[in-house]
Amino acid sequence: MRIEEIKRVLSDFTLFRELNEFELSKITDIAIARDWKKQSHVFLQGDPLENVYFIYDGKIKIYKSDINGKEQIVAIMKKGEMFPHVGFFRKGDYPAYAEVLEPSKLIAVPISQFETVLIENPELCIKVFKVLGEKIVDLQNRLEEQILNNTYEQIIKLLIRIAQKHGEEQDDGTILLKSEFTNKDLANMIGTTRETISRTLTKMKKEELIEVDDEGNMIVDVEILMEEINLI
Repeated sequence: MRIEEIKRVLSDFTLFRELNEFELSKITDIAIARDWKKQSHVFLQGDPLENVYFIYDGKIKIYKSDINGKEQIVAIMKKGEMFPHVGFFRKGDYPAYAEVLEPSKLIAVPISQFETVLIENPELCIKVFKVLGEKIVDLQNRLEEQILNNTYEQIIKLLIRIAQKHGEEQDDGTILLKSEFTNKDLANMIGTTRETISRTLTKMKKEELIEVDDEGNMIVDVEILMEEINLI
């Protein structure tokens, strides 16, 4: 990917959208584009923290793993997002793994050089803090869900969250969530078991809270799920 194309791609990110040509050139001059194969890792938990990545195409799973190999999915990142958010103004190691879920094209920006650009451009620095703030709010909400909600409520809120982020809105207002997330993936997102997810989804299908088409895709009506939460 040539520099001009990298500049065009980065200019579409919310973070860089209002930068002028000169400011954007400072970012593109230090950026490197690369293709990644499915199931490869962009970085491993514990690797030296070196780059911030911007997703031009594809999907990336961010997850942690404990000493027993148990996986906890932190986030599923898609086109138009950046990771890791902890990369800015922090030294040390990557706190999680980044696995490529489908063939992806990423733009890497070295953190040390990017921080220099941020310091020289206060408006860009403010935008970064806003993005970090949004991520902190999301993590706080998810933590509250685990503390205050039972597993059934957590599963419903998880379905709402991933449907809104990864689903495709249909003409009737429902959301089509393609069968890209296994029950194990869903379980690892909220720290429960695959069996619990399976039982709960079966129960929700019987009660017509969700639908599943012939291809295994889930059809979700967010309003119905929200009503279910309010009745609990």
